[in-house]
Amino acid sequence: MFTIQQIHEAHSKVKSGADFPKYIQDIMALGVVSFETFVFDNHTNYYGKDNFKTSSEGFLEPLTSADKSNIEQFKADLKAHQQGKTDYMTFLNDCAKSGVEKWIVVMDKMTCSYYDKAGNEMVVETIPTA
Repeated sequence: MFTIQQIHEAHSKVKSGADFPKYIQDIMALGVVSFETFVFDNHTNYYGKDNFKTSSEGFLEPLTSADKSNIEQFKADLKAHQQGKTDYMTFLNDCAKSGVEKWIVVMDKMTCSYYDKAGNEMVVETIPTA
C-alpha cells in the first residue's frame, strides 16, 4: 500500500488549486481511494483498498474555524484558489474563515465535498481529470 511519504512527494508538486487535479491522479495511482482533510490542523486520513488507512500529522498550532458557515465567501475563495491565485496555507485560512471543517475526496466519484462544523455539506465539486 501507499505511505505518507509517497503522498507528501506528490503533494510537494502542488503550488495552488490549479494543480489539484494532477495531484489527485498521482495519489490515485498510489492506491488512494478517498481521503478527508481537517482544516483545524490540516491532518488527513487516507483510505485505500481492503480497509487500509493511514494519517498524516497535523499542525502544532491549530486554526480556528468560524462557527457560522459562509458558503458564498467560500465559493469565491475556492474559485480564486483553483485559478492559482492563492497558495495552500491561504486556502486553509480561507476555509477556516468561511466555517469549513473538512473536505472529503472520493476518487471513484471524482468529487470533493466541503463540510461545516455541523456536518452540513457546503459545496460539492467535480474534480476535472488532468
